[in-house]
Formats: sequence, structure tokens, C-alpha cells
Amino acid sequence: MEIFKSKLNIDFVGKRYIAFAISGICILATVVLLVIRGGPNYGVDFAGGVVIQVKLEKKHAPAEIRDALKSTELEDSIIQEFGEKNAFEYLIRLTNPDVRVAGLGDNVQKALNSKLGEKVDIRQVEMVGPQVGEELRKKALYAIFYAMLMMAVYISGRFEQKWLMSAIMAGSLIAATSLAALFGIGVTWLIFIALALSVALCWFMKLKYAMGAIVSLMHDVFVIIGAFALTDREVSLSTVAALLTVVGYSLNDNIVVFDRIRENLGRLRKKPFMEIINVSINETLSRTILTGTTTLIVLIVLLIFGGPVIHDFAFALLVGVVTGTYSSIYVASPILLLWEGKNTQSGKNSRPQG
Repeated sequence: MEIFKSKLNIDFVGKRYIAFAISGICILATVVLLVIRGGPNYGVDFAGGVVIQVKLEKKHAPAEIRDALKSTELEDSIIQEFGEKNAFEYLIRLTNPDVRVAGLGDNVQKALNSKLGEKVDIRQVEMVGPQVGEELRKKALYAIFYAMLMMAVYISGRFEQKWLMSAIMAGSLIAATSLAALFGIGVTWLIFIALALSVALCWFMKLKYAMGAIVSLMHDVFVIIGAFALTDREVSLSTVAALLTVVGYSLNDNIVVFDRIRENLGRLRKKPFMEIINVSINETLSRTILTGTTTLIVLIVLLIFGGPVIHDFAFALLVGVVTGTYSSIYVASPILLLWEGKNTQSGKNSRPQG
């Protein structure tokens, strides 16, 4: 099925520097937000502590609820409104690992009922130890890193027939990260360094399609994390699941465009490489819009009617689908052009052989 019956000739690649500037601003804003906030807002899954979900009969300011909890020694807790606008549900989060969970829900219910003078419903009391949370955080970061790395291996083998070289690169990076972890390097810095090395190795080993895919996936993950930092949402296990889903979705978009570029390299031999990329993106645009639109419709419905439990998951996917579609057009494909050092004003027919 095609949305556009006539052949399009939109100069996507010609706007690549504008797109690079937009992406750079988004990534810089993400870094600034994370520095200001002291890192991502980790949920109880990763940070450890106790989370109590309560439902009240009317709206209250967090300071009012915190004042009502003085008798339970939870006045230093973080209180956030949760769920839909008129649900009057709140999350009471305490990072103190020494708090006693036994009877905590009952104590909170009595304290709020006494001070606020209304019915209080304790929806859940959840606790995760700090060591468990740290271990989950490490495993989540490794899962994202290994997923991106294995995707790069697949891209190199699929489009460049360099299975061995890409496997050697992946094996070397996995061994290096495992060895560095033994020396106590923080897992966050470790992953950043490993991803930077991945891009450098792709450049050195001439794995151009893999480099385009890795940079594109890194871009998508950064933008989602930035969106969470901007909206002050918690990063939880469901967020990691959404990130891994976006990695797969974005890579699928990249593969469709890369595959058409490879086909057109043989079919349009006399055209400049920049024009071949533009033709390929335009030819796959109908498929990209159809896939993205149908996915977005489902995610918007899920975001509105899915309930508070799945709200952050749907939000991450929503941002990821938008940025994944954008990056497959304006990040992954133009990197192939940058790889060749192609001057947009040149008429030379230099191009990658893929």
C-alpha cells in the first residue's frame, strides 16, 4: 500500500545539517538536565527504598500530605501525584533502606486519616533493597548496551557481509567491558566509553552501516531519557523494556532504508550517492509513515486509557517511535554520506560498495 502515488523528490539529505543541529541540541539538553538533576530519576526498582501508593478523596498539596506523615517519621519522603488528573492518587517514596515495612501501610493510613479527615485507601506498599536496586540498574544498562551491539553485528553481516569483523568487534568490546568492571569502573561510564569505542571501531574497521545504526540507536535512547528528565518521570524496569523495544523498532526502520539504498546502488549506478540516498528515503516514505502512524495511534490510545501503571511505558514508546522514525531518515542514512566525505556540490560518483 502506498500513500504517495507519484514519485516524491524531497531533499531529506540536503537538510541533514539542520537535523544534526536539532539532534545535537536535544542531546545537549538531555546532558544538562541529567547534570542538574543529578542523574535520571530512578524508580524504586533501581534506587531501592519503599513506595506507598495511596488514594484520597480530594486533592492535596504534597506539603500537606508530608506534614500529615510526621507521626510516622515519613515527613522527609518524596511525594508525587500519580495517575489521572482527578484520581487523587499519590506516591509516597522513601529512600531510607532501614525503614520497617511491617505495619507501615496501616500507620500511613491512620496518620493520613487522622490529619486529613477523609477516607484513605492504601493501594500498594513496595520495597526494594539498595543492593538489589543497584544490581537491577547494572543489568538494565548492560541489556541496552548488548542489544545495541548485537544489532550492529547483524547490520554489518546483513549489508556488508563482514560477519567475522563485526563479531570480533563485539567480542572485544564485551571482553573489555567485563574486564573494566572488575576494576570497579562505574557501569554508567563504562557503557558510555564502550559505545564511543564501538563507533570508533566501526570507523576503523569500515563497518559504515553498523556505525550508522549504532549512532542512530544511541540518539533514540538519549532523546527518550531526555524526555523522561524533562517531564520528571521515573526510570523503572518498564522503561528499560520500552527502550529495548524502541531499539528494535528503530533498527527495523534503518534496515528498510539501508536495504533500499543497497538496491539502488546497483540500479542507479550513474547517480551521485547523495541522490541515491534521497531516492531511497523517498521510495520507503509511504511504508515509514504507515508503520509509524498505526503504531502511534495504538500508543496514544494506550497512553490515554491504559491507566497509570502502564503510562510511563507508553510514553517512552511514543517518544521512541517518533525519534526512531526521525533518526532513520536524518541520522542513520546521512552518516553513510559523511562516511564517504561526499561534497554535496560534487558530481563525483564515489559511493560505498554494499
